[in-house]
Amino acid sequence: MSATTQQPQLNLVQTEDYRESYANSVQVRVSVWDFQLIFGLASSESPDQVTIRNHAAMFLSPQQAKALWNVLGQNLAQYEQAFGTLNLEPQPGPGFPQGPVN
Repeated sequence: MSATTQQPQLNLVQTEDYRESYANSVQVRVSVWDFQLIFGLASSESPDQVTIRNHAAMFLSPQQAKALWNVLGQNLAQYEQAFGTLNLEPQPGPGFPQGPVN
């Protein structure tokens, strides 16, 4: 006897307080119970100073963090296949400080 599992219909609805924003900085904090992703905007006023203005934090269960990791990995692989390899280290240019990206 074969049992087929039917997927439920998924309805995506934005709540009244739904907001979209941009982040070029993500900090990750981990505890036994959850992962916290803190999103912010990094800007450099001078070559030796970077300011990060955090604007949102999301808590994920370890299971949801792993699911996010899987889906991001799949999407990044597709992106790189379509557009080329992404480099995490910035390419040196005039007035751009050199060093690792954190």
